[in-house]
Amino acid sequence: MLTKAGERTIQSSGSSSLKQTATEASRVKLSTFGGVFTPSVLTILGVIMFMRAGFVIGHAGIIGVLLILAISKLITTITGLSISAIATNTEVKAGGAYYLISRTMGPEFGGTIGLTLYMAQTLSVPFYVLGFTEALVFTTNSITFIPSAEPLFGYIAFTTLIALFIVAFRGAGSATKVQYVIMVILALSILAFLGGAALNFDPDLFETNLKPFQPNQLSFWALFAIYFPCATGIMAGVNMSGDLKNPSKSIPLGTLGAIAAGLLIYAAQIILVGGAVTQKELIESPYHSLIRVAPLFTGVLVVLGVFCATLSSGIGSFLGAPRVLQSLGSDKILKPANLFAVVSKTGEPRRALYLTFAISAVVIYFARNGGDGGAFNMVASLVTMLFLWTYGITNLAAFTESFSRNPSFRPRFKFFHWFPALVGAFACFGVSFLVDAPVALMSTVLVFGIFLYVRRVILEASFGDARRGFYYTRTRDHLLTLAQLPVHSKNWRPTIVVLSGNPNHRLTLVKYANWLSSGRGIVTMAVLKQGSLERMIPERNKALEELSGFIKSNKIEAFPEVVITPDFDQGLDIFLQSTSIGPIKPNLALFGWSGDTVRTTKFIRSLKTATLLNMSVVLVHDNGIAQTHRGRIDIWWRGERNGSLMIILAHLLSLNPQWSGVRIRVLRVVEDDTKEQAAQAEMRKLIDSARLDADVTVVSSGKPFPELLYSYSHDATVVLMGFNLPTQEYAQEFQHSYGAMLRNLPTTLIVFSTGDADLLS
Repeated sequence: MLTKAGERTIQSSGSSSLKQTATEASRVKLSTFGGVFTPSVLTILGVIMFMRAGFVIGHAGIIGVLLILAISKLITTITGLSISAIATNTEVKAGGAYYLISRTMGPEFGGTIGLTLYMAQTLSVPFYVLGFTEALVFTTNSITFIPSAEPLFGYIAFTTLIALFIVAFRGAGSATKVQYVIMVILALSILAFLGGAALNFDPDLFETNLKPFQPNQLSFWALFAIYFPCATGIMAGVNMSGDLKNPSKSIPLGTLGAIAAGLLIYAAQIILVGGAVTQKELIESPYHSLIRVAPLFTGVLVVLGVFCATLSSGIGSFLGAPRVLQSLGSDKILKPANLFAVVSKTGEPRRALYLTFAISAVVIYFARNGGDGGAFNMVASLVTMLFLWTYGITNLAAFTESFSRNPSFRPRFKFFHWFPALVGAFACFGVSFLVDAPVALMSTVLVFGIFLYVRRVILEASFGDARRGFYYTRTRDHLLTLAQLPVHSKNWRPTIVVLSGNPNHRLTLVKYANWLSSGRGIVTMAVLKQGSLERMIPERNKALEELSGFIKSNKIEAFPEVVITPDFDQGLDIFLQSTSIGPIKPNLALFGWSGDTVRTTKFIRSLKTATLLNMSVVLVHDNGIAQTHRGRIDIWWRGERNGSLMIILAHLLSLNPQWSGVRIRVLRVVEDDTKEQAAQAEMRKLIDSARLDADVTVVSSGKPFPELLYSYSHDATVVLMGFNLPTQEYAQEFQHSYGAMLRNLPTTLIVFSTGDADLLS
C-alpha cells in the first residue's frame, strides 16, 4: 500500500509478504566484503584509534592496554562466533542482531535486545560525530594560519550530522561506495603512522612505556570503558543482513575477518606507537602524536584518516540503527515500533532514520560545548555499556540454542561450542559492573524494565525460539534425576488431578484446585467425553482449545487434558492410572460432590481407584465461593491421618494472595469436660510442632456431630473435614448422610488421605 510519501508498508505475513519480497529483490545486494567486512572494519578502525588509543596507552602502559585489547577482542571474538553459529542456523533477514536473537530467544528477549541495540547504534552516531568534530578542532588548533574551530564546535557537529544523514538517506548502496573510498584513505593513514612509528621506534622508550603512567588517576576499567568502542564495530556488518546476497555466508566470514584485522592493527599500534612516543605526549595529545610520528608529508594522511574513520563509522551506525528498528516494527511485536515498519520504494527505513537523526541531534545539542573531550568520553562509556549488554545477550542466545540440544540447531558454522558462549555472556555482564557498577546497575534495571514492558505489551508473535528447547532439556534432565531420588514425606507437594468437566459450570472446584496448588504444586484439569475417538477427534480438539482458553483467561496455573473414552468409568480408571509427568504422578484427586443417586456406586468405585493408585481424595461440596480475604478456615480434627493433610491444605490455601489475612481454626470434639484440657494441650503442641499459626478450639458436647458442625462452622469461609471411604454396600448411606450434613454449610472440602502427607515433616 503506497502512502503519500511514496512509501509502502511491509507486513510480516499474508499477501504483504510478497510485497516485502519484491522490495527486497529490487535492492542492490551486497557481498561479504562490501556488506559486512568493510562497514565492520571501518567501524572497528574508527575514532578510538586516532583520538583515544594513545591516551589509553599512555595511562595504562603497553602491557595494560594490550590486556584491555585482549579482553575486548576476546569478548567480540566469542560474540562473533555466537553470531556466526546463529546466522548459519536460520534464514537471515533484515534486522541484524535483533532478527537473530528474536528468532532464538523469542519475542520478549528479541524486543528487549532490539531496543537496546537500537539505542547503542543510535548513540554511536553522535559518538562518531563528536569524535570527528574534536579531531577537526585539534587540527585547526595546530595550524597557525587557520583560525581555531573550537568556538564553532556545536555548529560543526550539527553540520556533520546533517551531512551523514544525507548520505544515509540515499541508501546503503551509495553509502557503501563512499566507504570504499574511505577505506583506501584509512589504509594509507594507518600505514603512515605505523610506518613512522616503526622508523622512530626506541627500545628504551618502549621499556619505559610498558608500565602505567604515574600518578595515574584513571582506573584500569575506566580506561577499558574508553577503549572498548574500538571493538564494537562487529554489529555494523551484521545489521546489514537484509542487504546481503548471502547473509549466512557473509556474516561469519566478514565479521570474524574484521575482528582479526582489527586485532592485528590495534596490537601493532600499541607496540609501535608505544615505542615511539613518550607517555606524557600520548596522554596530552594522542591525536597530534600520530601526526608528528608520520614521516615527511604523510601527516596529512593521518588527518584525512581520522576524518574518514569517524565519518565512515558514523555512516555505518546511521545505516544500521534504523534497520534494527524497522525490523522490530515489521515483526509487529510492539505497537509504538509498528510506525517504523514502513520502508521506501528502494527498501530504505526512512521513518526509523528520521528518529535516529532526531535522537542524535538531541545528544549533540547537550554535548555542543564538548571541545575538551569530556562529552566524547561520557558518550564512549555509555556506548560501551549498551554494547556490552547487546553482546552479552547475543552470547546468551547462542548458548541457549546449543546447550538446549535442540535438534533444529544445526549451524553450518562448526567452530562453536556453548561453553565459550556462556563465558562470553558472563564476561560481558561482569565487565559492565567492573567498568562502572552504578551505571551497570542502572543499565540492568533499564534492560530488565524494557523486558517487562515488552513482555507486558507484546503482540502475537512466535518465531519458534530456542527457549522451548532449553526448558525441554532442563526439564528432561531434572525429571530423570528426580526419578532416582527417594520419596520422602518432607518433600510432599500437591500434584493434583481435578475432574473439572465443563469448568464454567464448576468454577468453585477449579478455583480450589488452583488455590491448593498455591504455586508449589502441579494441577491437571481433565475433561472426559464419552464416545468414539475416531469420530470425536474434532470435538476433542475443540474442547482442548476451550479448556486452554478457560485456563488462560482465568489465570489458572494448570495443564489441560481431554480424554475420549467409550465408557466413562473405565476411561476414568485408565486416565488415573496413566496420567503423570515421568516420576511426578498425581497424589491428590479432586472430585466435585456427586448428588446423583443413580451413579453413587460408580462414583465411590472411582474414589476407590484413586486411593488404590496412592492418591488422596478431596471432594468439593460446592456452596459457592465466599469472601476469602480475612475469612476463616475451619478444620474438624478427627484423626492424625486425614487431619495432617487437612492442615497442610489449609496452610496452602492461606498462602494465596486472595486468602490474605485468613485465620485457620482447628476444632476437635471431645465427649466430656474432663478431656477438654488434655485435648487442648495436645492440639496446641501439635500445631506448634507443625510450625503453623492456627487457633485451637476444643468442643465438649454430647450433641450430634452434624449439629455441632453447623453451630460452629456455618459462618466459616471454607470447612475441611475428613471421611473414610465407604464400601460399596454403604455407598448410598454415605452419600445421603454427608449430603444432608453439608447442605447448609459453606463450601466444604471432604478429605481422605493416603497418609503420605505428614504434618510434622
